[in-house]
Amino acid sequence: MRAIQITSHKGPEGLKLVDLPEPQRAANEVLIEVRSAGVAFPELLQTRGLYQFSPPLPFVPGTEVAGVVIAAPEDSEFKPGDRVAALPMLQGFAEQVTATPNLVFPLPDEVDFAAAASFMFNYGTAYFALIERGKLKPGERVLVQGASGGVGSAAVQIAKVWGAAEVIAVTSTEEKGEAAVRAGADSYVLADGFKDRVLEKGKVDIVVDPVGGDRFTDSLRCLDVEGRILVIGFTAGEIPTVKVNRLLLNNLSVIGVSWGDYEELIPNHIKSQWNAMRPHLISGALKPLLGPSFPLEQAKDAVLALESREHTGKITLTV
Repeated sequence: MRAIQITSHKGPEGLKLVDLPEPQRAANEVLIEVRSAGVAFPELLQTRGLYQFSPPLPFVPGTEVAGVVIAAPEDSEFKPGDRVAALPMLQGFAEQVTATPNLVFPLPDEVDFAAAASFMFNYGTAYFALIERGKLKPGERVLVQGASGGVGSAAVQIAKVWGAAEVIAVTSTEEKGEAAVRAGADSYVLADGFKDRVLEKGKVDIVVDPVGGDRFTDSLRCLDVEGRILVIGFTAGEIPTVKVNRLLLNNLSVIGVSWGDYEELIPNHIKSQWNAMRPHLISGALKPLLGPSFPLEQAKDAVLALESREHTGKITLTV
């Protein structure tokens, strides 16, 4: 089968199309014919050996896929021919992949493969951040950094569906701000000098931050008393530091969000998130903001597009 391997830690240039044996399904695994694979920031970091989970070279990356079941355990809910989304957590940039049943999700007819491969990683992260870690309450105001990206746009929609009174997007360009509004944000402000424009409207209760970097301190300044900032990642490349007296003065909370690792602690946790979000996926209230799609053999171009940050929405590979 065709697959993409990371062959070096020289960046996206180290992504190579190779021919590999088809995966051998263990008795407790689902074998899936991949139709679409999501491209996420961890894959970019893995090409440089910078991600927290980086297997020995060469290896096939790819966390999130959608496709059709080839074979499944008899005691699972799946059978050959079923359309599914899945989180193999690795090996997804290939024509076939295996995943455990707790990380395979029956795909509603209303959702196509590209949207399905763009859903669970980003929306699961956003749901975990806002609903489980951030304890979002109806009527609260939410500020979302990087709101036109995969996690950011998912956070916009999760916040609205679960009752936020207002969602303000922070983006680097007008075009990305307009995309965030199309995804469901009430308004947007540009990242340069965002604090002053946000405070003109009043302080917020929650900041969703997958960006990090030099925005972090001003994000804290945007928080109302007992506000929470949800630390999801550092796409800006810099891990920020904070003077904790800022937290003390207004009873603020900095909350870490590590979604994928939590499944190891709480089995079937991600499946429960899927069940909570599935009705809203079917209704269209949760609808992934799709970016460009590349054929499998152009995986390098897809990851470079992610790195450039010139595109809005989730980038995918068509297999």
